[in-house]
Amino acid sequence: MVQHGPENDRAYLMKLDANDLPTILPRLDSLGRQQGYSKLFAKVPATASELFIADGFEVEACVPDFYKGSEDGVFLGKYLQEDRATETQPKLVEEILQAAAARSVGEVATLPSSTPGCERLHPEDTADMADIYREVFATYPFPIHDPAYLEETMQQDVFYYGIRGEDGLLAVASAEVDFTALNAEMTDFATRPEARGAGLATTLLGTMESSMRSEGIRTAYTIARAYSFGMNITFARHNYIYSGTLTNNTQISGGLESMNVWHKAL
Repeated sequence: MVQHGPENDRAYLMKLDANDLPTILPRLDSLGRQQGYSKLFAKVPATASELFIADGFEVEACVPDFYKGSEDGVFLGKYLQEDRATETQPKLVEEILQAAAARSVGEVATLPSSTPGCERLHPEDTADMADIYREVFATYPFPIHDPAYLEETMQQDVFYYGIRGEDGLLAVASAEVDFTALNAEMTDFATRPEARGAGLATTLLGTMESSMRSEGIRTAYTIARAYSFGMNITFARHNYIYSGTLTNNTQISGGLESMNVWHKAL
């Protein structure tokens, strides 16, 4: 499964079928160069990573036991244009990682036993969900501003969760579940500006983890904005482990941003 397009200026190998090795490598390279993309990005089992490295990919992150709780997952980048490989804000990335590490030492997020309005969302909620995403993100790597897209992904093992207030949804997030690999990406966190500072992302993450455990998921991970103090600290406080930075990987709110990979065994 490959997702590609000009907004992220990349081709992203999201799921590898071993039957496509090694021919997927020249096909990815050809796709990237024909479309003029500046990066190829791949998420593959460790057993396949050497072929990618030999083809010019660089390891940017590694998640232990990513596949079925037994095989590591490797996140790799191949840069087709030199400037895409250069981190533009290295001091900020390091400062945020240090802040997250400081908050993870001896501190575990405390969640209330029950949070009113924290629940799994359904197709009838997609209009409100899209409204939050439009308010929070001017642009996004996937069309989460479109209710039809959100409803479609609900049929494809994406679990959405939200917290309601008196006037409707205040915060949303999703768990993109891979039942074959037994992992889930915790992603798409958005909180309305007026509701920030109340720990809603922390509450959502705790609820999502409990839900994923009940579904038999073994590993949770996230690809978090490397320039966001809040999200990196949220995952660190939940005892996620930092495993690498994806340089200039994802287009969010009008510009390319680097992303930090965090993981946790459930």
